[in-house]
Amino acid sequence: MLTIDELVEFCGATAVVVPDPGVEVTGCYTSDLLSDVMANAPEDCVLVTVQNHRNTVAVATLVGALVIMVCHDREIPEEMITAASNEGVAILKTPLNQYHTSARIYRAFGS
Repeated sequence: MLTIDELVEFCGATAVVVPDPGVEVTGCYTSDLLSDVMANAPEDCVLVTVQNHRNTVAVATLVGALVIMVCHDREIPEEMITAASNEGVAILKTPLNQYHTSARIYRAFGS
């Protein structure tokens, strides 16, 4: 399991929304296609994506993802921040691309 602080450290990320600092993710799913996320993402995961809008929060909530990691340092719009705060989903952003973010998370899990 990884904490939000560990994700921030391993991915050089910035915390944007952290409703529960004690959250621990048990897996990772990387996709920019939200229908793919709905069909395949595991519960309690960190979702790695470039999708930076409130629908990403809705999909994360639907599948039970605990953290959304937005790549390429994309700006997080206020409506996404509000939705995540309301739903209890953390949002982090990183300057890394999806590949490097996923690789760092993979290594962090010790896999």
